[in-house]
Amino acid sequence: MSAPGTLFIVATPIGNLGDISERARSVLREVQLIAAEDTRHSGQLLAQFGIDTPLVALHEHNEAQRVDEIIARLRAGASIALISDAGTPLVSDPGYRLVAAAGAAGLDVRPIPGACAAIAALSVAGLPTDRFAFEGFLPQKRAARRARLETLAHEPRTLVFYEAPHRLGEALADLASVFGATRQAVVARELTKLHESVYRGELAALAEGAAGDPNMARGEAVVVVAGAPADGDADAEAARVEQLLNALLPALPLSKAVDLVVTLTGLRRNRVYERALQLKRAQADAEDA
Repeated sequence: MSAPGTLFIVATPIGNLGDISERARSVLREVQLIAAEDTRHSGQLLAQFGIDTPLVALHEHNEAQRVDEIIARLRAGASIALISDAGTPLVSDPGYRLVAAAGAAGLDVRPIPGACAAIAALSVAGLPTDRFAFEGFLPQKRAARRARLETLAHEPRTLVFYEAPHRLGEALADLASVFGATRQAVVARELTKLHESVYRGELAALAEGAAGDPNMARGEAVVVVAGAPADGDADAEAARVEQLLNALLPALPLSKAVDLVVTLTGLRRNRVYERALQLKRAQADAEDA
């Protein structure tokens, strides 16, 4: 009986073909089968390197059914490579079920590292990289997207998102609304490609830019967002809001004072409104005492 084969997890270019490693090309030539997210797309990529290894489709709609077949072939001695349409497999791409099943079966699973859009964007963002959280694609519907962002509003780690071009403007607007207009962020689009662009600034400015610049919404983007302020910064922010409200509330209606503070600070309106109500009640209680 032959020894079991190896499952190789092979990163492919995210744009620039020069980013594929010699090791990756060698593995893709030598394995008996390549499991690809889209065989037509991957076939064209492999042809660029003169690789004619047989392909089988493995994507989100058939992965559960395909796993047993691939595990059987690995057990029979075939070595197989897993690739995605671009970048590192399993990072917002199919393959988790296969890798988990291969590991559970005691089979050898080896990474062939290379390009990854999330890491590439993070490396040029100029935001803290000692701790970060990869969130992948946000929900497509606005209510679900905002609900997800609400759970991340106080996350102190740098956040990394993927976003489709036609949703970039809406996603940035929601990020600015939930995280605060002044939170620093970076949008990296078309990484490693001819029209690679990196936009830096506050979330509100980036959202405005996406709304007015059609080039910004061409090609899938990586959005890197600074983490929530540390407790000390949050205390200073709260003190600033209170100072502004104390100055404005005696002269303006509550809603107008709140709107002005939101404009000046970029904070969420419901947060500022809640603090304004607290101050109003405190003033009324003091007058009654």
